[in-house]
Amino acid sequence: MELRDIEYFAVVAEHGNVTRASEVLGLSPPALSKSLRRLEKAVQARLVMRTPKGVELTAVGSALLTQVRRIRLTLGDVMREATDLSQGRVGHLRIGASPVHAELVPAAYSALLESAPRVTLAITVTDNDVMIPALRKGELDLIVNYLAESPYEGCETEPLYNDEIVVFASARHPLAQKRAVTMADLAKERWALSPVNMLPWHWLFRAFQDRGLPPPQVAFETRSIRLRLQTVASSRLVGFLARRIVGEAAARFALKVFSIKGVTWRRRVGVIFRKDAYLSPAARRFIEILKATAR
Repeated sequence: MELRDIEYFAVVAEHGNVTRASEVLGLSPPALSKSLRRLEKAVQARLVMRTPKGVELTAVGSALLTQVRRIRLTLGDVMREATDLSQGRVGHLRIGASPVHAELVPAAYSALLESAPRVTLAITVTDNDVMIPALRKGELDLIVNYLAESPYEGCETEPLYNDEIVVFASARHPLAQKRAVTMADLAKERWALSPVNMLPWHWLFRAFQDRGLPPPQVAFETRSIRLRLQTVASSRLVGFLARRIVGEAAARFALKVFSIKGVTWRRRVGVIFRKDAYLSPAARRFIEILKATAR
């Protein structure tokens, strides 16, 4: 079994067509077909079936593709480790961070540069629905975000600190005059929230459900924190964000944080990385800096 045949098979599987795969690989279709037959002979099983539209994987082919993806990740880790060993602590970090926690990255990177001045960094600012798949594919090294109650499959975590999530509104909102706001009060309001697949969204909806109240009425939805702050500030909508973020914006946008009677939302923030993956010295040092900063 040759490694190149395995890689060629993966490209065929991903494109579902020998002709398209051959164009991507720069091979002729007959040469690629020969490679497939050679691999099938090595595993003693059919891997693909011809169809009018191209090829489909057999059960054995699907199982092999799963293992090939793992092999690709391992080879990528090997190459990165070899580069790190040959160049000392030089490396390239690929960090994912939520919009709420991205501000932690610049200071940590600045501290890292003091001991590893040639380390480069690329940061992706989005949410876990995008970042976790990228992490599993080996496209990210680390994620800084809220931690789920149960670890994501194939991932490990390092807790950093607890974040408090608060309900807020414009200082002109009628509820802003109340000393304490109840969940029943909030059930009558309309909300500006993150998309439905974000963790804070689920925490909030579960809190209403646990108290037998109807779910929040979502009027405005966006990943952008700035847009949520601006929309809440200029309307009668209420929002749900980290206290630190709302506090920093409160004076500028004239916002009021509500004290919710009997309810506190505290969630862990941490670093997420792929289980058993290679972490470069720079990545490990980056995590150490984040933990020290959190303490």
